[in-house]
Amino acid sequence: MPKMKTHRGTAKRFRVTGSGKIMRAKAYKSHILTKKSPKRKRNFRHETEVATGDQKTVARNLGLR
Repeated sequence: MPKMKTHRGTAKRFRVTGSGKIMRAKAYKSHILTKKSPKRKRNFRHETEVATGDQKTVARNLGLR
C-alpha cells in the first residue's frame, strides 16, 4: 500500500507542537480591523489548540496517527 500524502492545504494552516498538540491560528484578523479593539486584535496573534472534534480529521490530513 502506498504512503499517505500530506494534505498541503492542511499543512500550511496547522502545526504540531513537541508534545503532540495540533495548533491553529485564530480567525477574524484579516480585515475590518478598525472597529475591533487593540486588545482583541492583540489576542488574535496567539495560536490555540484545535477543537477535540476536529483533531482526528486534521491529524489524518497531516499524515499523523
